[in-house]
Amino acid sequence: MPKRILEGVVVSDKGDKTVVVRVERTFLHPVLKKTVRRSKKYHAHDEANAFHEGEMVRIVECAPKSKLKTWEVMPKAGAEGGAEPRARSTRAKKAAPAAEASA
Repeated sequence: MPKRILEGVVVSDKGDKTVVVRVERTFLHPVLKKTVRRSKKYHAHDEANAFHEGEMVRIVECAPKSKLKTWEVMPKAGAEGGAEPRARSTRAKKAAPAAEASA
């Protein structure tokens, strides 16, 4: 069975290696036929303490890590050698031809 992935906002990062994530869902009310929003809080494992209040995160199901934690935060996109290192090297390459042209 595939693991569930949910997206939500970090509402607390006070615990060590733990964040509390609020996940909202919307559904149609069966009688009123109006869209209703409901939210639920999940405790998720954050190994590097990388996420802070207000950030959007994705959490994935995992084996229980403690009494409340059965979710893990998915790593940030740039954490595995993403866009930031490439952007720095691009700027360095652009600066080099300008230095050669002035010499």
